[in-house]
Amino acid sequence: MKAGALELGEASKDSTLKSTVNRGVSVLDFILRLIAIIGTLGSAIAMGTTDQTLPFFTQFTQFRAKYDDLPMFTFFVVANSIVCSYLVLSLALSIFHIARSNANGSRIILIFFDTAMLALLTAGASAAASIVYLAHKGNAKANWFAICQQFNSFCERISGSLIGSFAGVLVLMLLILLSAVALSRR
Repeated sequence: MKAGALELGEASKDSTLKSTVNRGVSVLDFILRLIAIIGTLGSAIAMGTTDQTLPFFTQFTQFRAKYDDLPMFTFFVVANSIVCSYLVLSLALSIFHIARSNANGSRIILIFFDTAMLALLTAGASAAASIVYLAHKGNAKANWFAICQQFNSFCERISGSLIGSFAGVLVLMLLILLSAVALSRR
């Protein structure tokens, strides 16, 4: 009789420990989603408000660099905005996982959508990174000149916006791994 009660007590301790660990994983998931929201929102705002005008010989002739002059930067802003919106909406499921740490179906849904958002954010950030590289270095073979010597402020902002976006990519990777670990522990 005592052996059966002892085994039951150990099973109860294991169940409590698993529940505590799963709740901790869910809280970490929530915090990482908040960090990703900040990164993607900051990137979209920084890129979307980038604009610099250089005066030429006269006041009537000016050179202007704006983010929407290049479709890759527009795609970058749209991709970051979509991912940020998704992350805000996914906070509800993250809170649900804190309350009910044994939910499996919703974790699978989050892994699926997190992966899709990771692909979208990576595509947007990579497209913008290629243009930022050309803006800084140029390409002599293609006759593309580096514009960052003239448009310093523009180049600083577009380069800075990439940091938040690639941080969002990293956080989404961590979220996918975290959800996979949470599912494997069940």
